Amino acid sequence: PPAVPPPPGPAARGSLSLHRAYLRSPLWLLRLGQLALGAAFWLTVAAHKYEGAAHFALFAAVLVWLLTLALFGLSLLGRWALVPWLGSRWLLTNLVHDLALGVGLYAAATGIMGYKAGRKSYCNLPGYSQHCLYGAYLSASVCGGIAACLYLFSGLYCLSRRCRDERDII
Repeated sequence: PPAVPPPPGPAARGSLSLHRAYLRSPLWLLRLGQLALGAAFWLTVAAHKYEGAAHFALFAAVLVWLLTLALFGLSLLGRWALVPWLGSRWLLTNLVHDLALGVGLYAAATGIMGYKAGRKSYCNLPGYSQHCLYGAYLSASVCGGIAACLYLFSGLYCLSRRCRDERDII
């Protein structure tokens, strides 16, 4: 019997290089800001004593930050096609991530930290001798609010591209 040739192997992947068109898009700068402010948010909360609803705020911030880091890395390298099912819908994936997860979770986390800062505002008085968490909670709230705005801007950017029937993030 004739020998059956082996099935073809996977296509050779090129070397890793930066996706230059992504570096020229506004989404790149928005993602950098989101990563910086998100890290500032969760590091500020994690570095101080926290309790109650701050656990959810920290969870939400870290979850969104890790997902943003993954989106950023795949977009920067132009390798979103490697993600099963989501890679073919990369613009929609970014849109849902930014508006549902980014804005939604950061708005909730900002509200929680703002509420906690308000509850600790008494310890900001001169002469108060105990450890005061007001500054940490307020800083986290400000970082979260600005991050939520950045997610809103990037979500609107992706939405405008989607409304123009474009299929890519850049």
